[in-house]
Amino acid sequence: MLDVIGLSPDEEQLYRCLVRLTTARAAELAERLGRSPAEVLAQLDALRAKGLVLPTGSAPDAPLRPLAPDVPLGEALLRRQEALEAARAAVTQLTEEYRAGMRRHDAEHLVEVITGTRALRERLRDLQNAARVEVLWFCRANPLAMPGQENVEEFDALARGVRYRAIYEREMLLEPGALEDVEQGVRAGEQARVLDRLPVRLAVVDGRTAICPLVSDRSSGEPTAAVIGRSQLLDALVALFESHWLMATPLGSSAAPRDRAADGYRPDADEARLLSLFVAGVPDKSIASQLGVSRRTVQRRLADLMAIAGVDTRPGLAFQVARRGWI
Repeated sequence: MLDVIGLSPDEEQLYRCLVRLTTARAAELAERLGRSPAEVLAQLDALRAKGLVLPTGSAPDAPLRPLAPDVPLGEALLRRQEALEAARAAVTQLTEEYRAGMRRHDAEHLVEVITGTRALRERLRDLQNAARVEVLWFCRANPLAMPGQENVEEFDALARGVRYRAIYEREMLLEPGALEDVEQGVRAGEQARVLDRLPVRLAVVDGRTAICPLVSDRSSGEPTAAVIGRSQLLDALVALFESHWLMATPLGSSAAPRDRAADGYRPDADEARLLSLFVAGVPDKSIASQLGVSRRTVQRRLADLMAIAGVDTRPGLAFQVARRGWI
């Protein structure tokens, strides 16, 4: 048992025998252990050198007594532990070098392919449940695996402090109930923006894992997606998101509190929702459908807001909405 710190099995057995006897001569130890006196003397010399045995007198055949093992064996154990820690660190470094090498030469160690709506939905849920810092989304129209109203994991993650940044494709906001889902997320803490078109569907969790479909939305059959680990490919996807984030238009919540503008005006909930859709570039007809009013009503309300903002063009209204913080 103690051979790992430099004590042979025979030396350990001899030392244990001496511990039980408290004192004994070499001949007595040889008789008890069934060994030759010469063999026992050699093993006693080894134990003496290791600080485990001390003679009780100066005579050659003086009785021997054991010394406490904690100091000499403790030092050996400490040296062994330090060696093991150094070896463990070396193994960890070699493992990282191995994985890096495999990622360079074998894509299977970089990308995992998953197939099927159910598998994709479960992986998205698992990643969000494991998120600790930030989740990034490219949300295109007609979700493949997880419609917004089913993504309850987002609210759990937001509640524990995970940041969410989502960019929505404008067409998605035209789907029934989509705007309500987005507003619910924004009220919970999500940062939402909108663009005309998004290049791909994408989710990135904590900058360490991304999920991206491998086939176009027009393809038939079950969806196929890549789960991408830390790599230059992942870095490129994060950079793609950040570039689109800078170009996207912020979306607010009609229920979120707003500071009063400098001129004392503050849009009410209906106006804020109207302005969110307007700034996102949603056509008047689609805004009317979302708000449950006529197209003429939308145009009239926008004209009233232009008058309040002191502008006579729609681009001017969009500028004033951003400048005054109306959404």
